[in-house]
Amino acid sequence: LPGSMLLSCFNPLNGFAQQNTAVHKTAAQRDGQHDFDFNFGKWRTHIQRLQSQPKGPATWVKMEGTVTVGKVWNGKASLEEIEADGPGGHFQGTTLFLYNPNSHQWSQTFASSADGMLETPTIGEFKDGRGELFSHVSIDGKMVLVKDTWSEIVPNSHRFEEAISDDGGKSWRPHFIANLERIK
Repeated sequence: LPGSMLLSCFNPLNGFAQQNTAVHKTAAQRDGQHDFDFNFGKWRTHIQRLQSQPKGPATWVKMEGTVTVGKVWNGKASLEEIEADGPGGHFQGTTLFLYNPNSHQWSQTFASSADGMLETPTIGEFKDGRGELFSHVSIDGKMVLVKDTWSEIVPNSHRFEEAISDDGGKSWRPHFIANLERIK
């Protein structure tokens, strides 16, 4: 009986593995190695970050700065450096983008100079000119979904938004928005 209980516990994972294989086959039809090419260069960034208050409503903090993005590994990776200023002072961050040629997906890993720690990477791909990368993180002891979205991509501007969901992706709350304009 314990063996059959164990088997039934893992049976739903078998369906997930089959579903994941189907997604992998679809992703393998398209090489996304150049999806982030639009991001190379120097950008002026207008950031809005949701700041939770211990008491009272959350407020949006605005920051202005620059983002510089360079190629690594002939474009299969890139490194982004962010510098911005706002009411909370000077902000520095870096993001590493890595392309996985086997899964045809990107990972995005951020680190802030405030703590020097790499965050959990988001992983995903581009479809129809829009990139969506996902991860799970713990916030106040609760696991939530994180979605990073790259959208409104044109030669001299684009938008980045990070949102969280604590209901399994049914609804999303943005907590970081950056609108970027190319510096010529």
